[in-house]
Amino acid sequence: MNFNPSQIAQTLTASITLSLPPVAICFTDRVPAGIRNWTGRVPAGCRFWQEAATEVFATSPGDHDLCSIGTFTHNLETTEAHDAERRDALKIFADLGYVREQDVASIPVLESRPSYVVYGPLATIPLAPDVVLLFGKADQMLILSEATQQLEGGLPPAMGRPACAIIPQAYNTGRAALSLGCCGARAYLDVLTDDVALWAIPGSKLDIYAERIAVLAKANAVLTSFHQVRRKDVEYGRNPTIKESLAAMASRNQVEPQQILRG
Repeated sequence: MNFNPSQIAQTLTASITLSLPPVAICFTDRVPAGIRNWTGRVPAGCRFWQEAATEVFATSPGDHDLCSIGTFTHNLETTEAHDAERRDALKIFADLGYVREQDVASIPVLESRPSYVVYGPLATIPLAPDVVLLFGKADQMLILSEATQQLEGGLPPAMGRPACAIIPQAYNTGRAALSLGCCGARAYLDVLTDDVALWAIPGSKLDIYAERIAVLAKANAVLTSFHQVRRKDVEYGRNPTIKESLAAMASRNQVEPQQILRG
């Protein structure tokens, strides 16, 4: 598959049900012509993810100023006043037992320091994305985890707080990661409801992920139907073989068994 963000976005959205269109994140030292600079305020940098589902825009470190944890994970340039705000936040977190002092060192931080962060829909992003975010429910996350097992030979980390740490995790390692979100991100993003989780795919592997996800999504659909038919037969007191269950599924769909396996 040639690297075509628009085509990849189409493949992903056709293969899996997402709560938002795929969101691209790009780190850059300059903003390309034609990309507008963000205006306004957001309570946290993760809010940009939701805004990026519908438009492309560039942010500077100052646009992230209200989120002292997000500027930390994204290694953005800060002021002394901002750093003092972070220390205050970490003290509160420590007092609550939420983030202890010894926990800070284990939080992923972007290895490079970008001057700007560009966000936008994968389908229309004019830059090669560094990380792509997918918001989905558990059954869709299943397909993504299967793709990770096949492409990377292992299971992805299931991360918690802070949700924004999933960006440097995927970027630094070049491997996909799953985030269960954090209480802050769930407060700031309408899309991050209780039944939705977040997946980050490094841009360098986006094409092969899209290809594998398409295959696995189709396979999951076939096997779901297979298991439903098989369950019903067992509940009726039958003892079907695998071939009999496949034939029963094909009969229900009015196709030949081999047609189902070929997709």
